[in-house]
Amino acid sequence: MRAAEGTHSMALRVGVIGGGQLARMMVPAAVELGIDIRVLAEGPGMSAAIAATAEGDYHDAETVLAFARDVDVVTFDHEHVPQSVLRALVDAGVAVRPGPEPLAVAQDKITMRTRLTELGLPVPDWAAVHDPDELRAFIDEHGGRAVVKTPRGGYDGKGVRVVSDPAEVEDWFIAVAEAGGGQSLLVEELVSFTRELAQSVARRPSGEIVAWPLVETVQRDGVCAEVLAPAPDSAGRIADLTESIAVRVAEELGVTGVLAVELFQTDDERILINELAMRPHNTGHWTIDGATTSQFEQHLRAVLDLPLGATGMNAPVAVMINVLGGPSDGDLAGRYPAALGAFPEAKYHFYGKAPRPGRKIGHVTVTGADPDDVVYRARSAASHFDD
Repeated sequence: MRAAEGTHSMALRVGVIGGGQLARMMVPAAVELGIDIRVLAEGPGMSAAIAATAEGDYHDAETVLAFARDVDVVTFDHEHVPQSVLRALVDAGVAVRPGPEPLAVAQDKITMRTRLTELGLPVPDWAAVHDPDELRAFIDEHGGRAVVKTPRGGYDGKGVRVVSDPAEVEDWFIAVAEAGGGQSLLVEELVSFTRELAQSVARRPSGEIVAWPLVETVQRDGVCAEVLAPAPDSAGRIADLTESIAVRVAEELGVTGVLAVELFQTDDERILINELAMRPHNTGHWTIDGATTSQFEQHLRAVLDLPLGATGMNAPVAVMINVLGGPSDGDLAGRYPAALGAFPEAKYHFYGKAPRPGRKIGHVTVTGADPDDVVYRARSAASHFDD
């Protein structure tokens, strides 16, 4: 096909599977770099509709292979593409980044815990339990309470329950039994922690790795509500430790692109890995406005094996507030005049999603020098969009 007049036929081409807000936020970075970004969206009206060049089921290998035919590399808005589809892409000679092996670790929490334990990396005490008796034994050995997780598909607090009795996850055991194949649930110790942290790094196939400053995250009802960069009182030992953990995960698992490692800082000052995300992540959205290179630009650079960008901060402090739910009446646009007028220094990002209780529909970032002032202004700016 001949290139349209005024366009360059040799642009780098990145295909993103999944049409959510992460794909949407890759678009401005791609435009700035002159990258041809294409999106396989699950259906019409997705957040990344502006770049959707195809719609279809990412579970279907033929659909994904057809989408991947005209791109240089395939990457992801989420980690849910089946291994059979990922293998079909690799067998067809498509560059898949991150590849099937690291994504297998991100897709299954028991596989994740197994690999991290094999590598000697710090994780909560855990077990795979197949029935209520095994769960009861773990609970009794860990102070009478524990965290149970479904190995696949959970996010934003879904698929996670704090329990003191196996009966509280009876429905999950029934589902496991009906699924067959010897499946199990993941149970972990209920960690006593002082705060939650997140460390993001990016790695390119040739091995270069860079890290952003460590951040502190604030969760509400299992959903990330606020991110503070850099994490207060973390310079030195804690920041060095978290960076070394994330770098080791990326290297040992062969991650390409952005990797976010969510962590607990415990009461006795240990650092434990909670979750991994092998893609841009909510805890790194602050980098769009607060860092030299955003996680979205960096992800594109990394999967294309281009030199990575600087990760320093643009100001001493950056605070990101998620807009959860949105207005109970009216639309977001009706809130713009008051919010933008009151806090013109704030940066507003919305994802093209309709308001709904608990739903992440956007975020607000403020940067500055005084941590308390930046937190206040970020929260105040975001509050204009939530009732």
